Amino acid sequence: MIIELHPAFKKSYQKRIAGQPKLAAKTAERISLFKNNPRHSLLKNHALNGKKSQLRAFWITGDIRLVYFPVSKDRVIFLDIGNHNQVY
Repeated sequence: MIIELHPAFKKSYQKRIAGQPKLAAKTAERISLFKNNPRHSLLKNHALNGKKSQLRAFWITGDIRLVYFPVSKDRVIFLDIGNHNQVY
């Protein structure tokens, strides 16, 4: 799986995740799980609706989501990360 990071994702990650070591570790764990099996049940990977219907998201924690764009079967672009209200 090839993962590209959009500049907006990098900014969101630095602002919302990087300063919290436990959350940063959980994020790294879930991204690793996503790389190995994007459909793993712990990720709760799902399609979005409405204006963002071409995007997908998966859970990092109960309220933290990672939004991405699936370019192909083995390539994605991470677009945003944050709590439900921040990313949707």
